[in-house]
Amino acid sequence: MGSITKEDIYKLVEEQNVNFIRLQFTDIFGMIKNVEIPISQLEKALDNKMMFDGSSIEGFVRIEESDMYLVPDLHTWMVFPWPSGKGRVARLICDVYLANGEPFTGDPRGNLKRVIQEMKDLGFTDFNLGPEPEFFLFKLDENKQPTMELNDHGDYFDLAPMDLGENCRRDIVLELEELGFEVEASHHEAAPGQHEIDFKYADVLTACDNIQTFKLVVKTMARKHGLHATFMPKPLYGVSGSGMHCNVSLFKDGKNVFFDKAGERQLSVTAYQFMAGVLDHVRGFTAITNPTVNSYKRLVPGYEAPCYVAWSAQNRSPLIRIPASRGMSTRVEVRSVDSSANPYLAMATILKAGLDGIKRELQPPAPVDRNIYEMKPAELAENHIDMLPTDLDHALIALSEDPIIQEALGKHIYANFTDAKHKEWESYRITVHPWEIERYMKMY
Repeated sequence: MGSITKEDIYKLVEEQNVNFIRLQFTDIFGMIKNVEIPISQLEKALDNKMMFDGSSIEGFVRIEESDMYLVPDLHTWMVFPWPSGKGRVARLICDVYLANGEPFTGDPRGNLKRVIQEMKDLGFTDFNLGPEPEFFLFKLDENKQPTMELNDHGDYFDLAPMDLGENCRRDIVLELEELGFEVEASHHEAAPGQHEIDFKYADVLTACDNIQTFKLVVKTMARKHGLHATFMPKPLYGVSGSGMHCNVSLFKDGKNVFFDKAGERQLSVTAYQFMAGVLDHVRGFTAITNPTVNSYKRLVPGYEAPCYVAWSAQNRSPLIRIPASRGMSTRVEVRSVDSSANPYLAMATILKAGLDGIKRELQPPAPVDRNIYEMKPAELAENHIDMLPTDLDHALIALSEDPIIQEALGKHIYANFTDAKHKEWESYRITVHPWEIERYMKMY
């Protein structure tokens, strides 16, 4: 909301009848955490004196290192539009600091800031992100628990009565606009019960904050309609999964450095180098951009989800697409990211990968303008088209072999993230699933 001071916040509290403040942060798995304080504690919070127990947050610190501080980013001040009884509730997104006053290296938001500084040290001023998050709506049962029953059987761009999520989606848009979002489009997606709402791009830190706020609003409004919103990548077999395509662009002093009117396809050398870096490291950062066992049920041929490492300016089957817009809107669309990703970590790795491509002056392979899903294995090999990891285990192996992406995460986040995800994979691996019972119980 632009420049804002402590005095502005004190004034807004009075004007907007705010009685409670949520101090919000994100853990390494992308889960929003918060502590709610009464307005009497606002001064303490704004003086960066609000302490919490970091050892209680998975992936943060050990119990003997537990004292941590929440440092609010005043520019993230937001008053939630839904009523809360007496007075209203506002939020401030916080960075996490250690007791000694140093930034906590396990804070995903602070970690993204570190990579942004690396970008600035290279002479760039902004990295913009326009996300396209998708989600499913399922009905709640009489106990307000999610079911697997869809609330509609619509298709891409369908309207009511086929799209019964239309009213819910419209209310989500209205709430987002009241919070200051500039919503560009909302529509039914390809799968039954699946929806997409696109909002305007912003600098990468603000955009990641917006993604977290977006998820909170979507889930809150869905529940008011008796629905459960899920950002799970592939809740249903046989239909498209939910992605979060990321449209990214680098700027220097207000100029989009991906655009070059005289360049091939009107793309700059920097754009090609950035894209080459992303393609070079994409297997390494897939565990971050696709962090769940379920993520890899989406990354399969036939559902417009990219599973091959390639790029194109014409078709939607490769991992990277270059949308047709040029000038200030020139951008690289990374299509592999899914909606379960921690946006701060996902963007830290994508930015780091692109910057590495620029530093090393990498060149991308030739574009693939055919439908990759229809290419035979020999054709894939002939065109040097590699596949993304096919499951979380292989993605973690690829991450372990990519020191640049490990640097993008920092030692703390890398160690704690991979430890938790190895355990998640092992739990999945040894579980007997219903498919196995149905397939083998009578056969053997």
